[in-house]
Amino acid sequence: MDRIVVDERVMCGKPVIRGTRVTVEAIIRRLAEGLSIEEVLENFPQLTREDIRAALLYASKLLEDETIIVVRA
Repeated sequence: MDRIVVDERVMCGKPVIRGTRVTVEAIIRRLAEGLSIEEVLENFPQLTREDIRAALLYASKLLEDETIIVVRA
């Protein structure tokens, strides 16, 4: 998790890969759109596979304690 940083001076405080301006959101979005890890690395040559794994882990940690409340009418 040391690969992910949050700094209000970088990308308005969104989580980014350390030393870059590539947001976790940008990585997750591209993977969700169907790009392969190789394609993401081509789009962002400054990233490594470990950076992509860190972004996925970060996103999963955010959802770990997510609670969904179902309201039935």
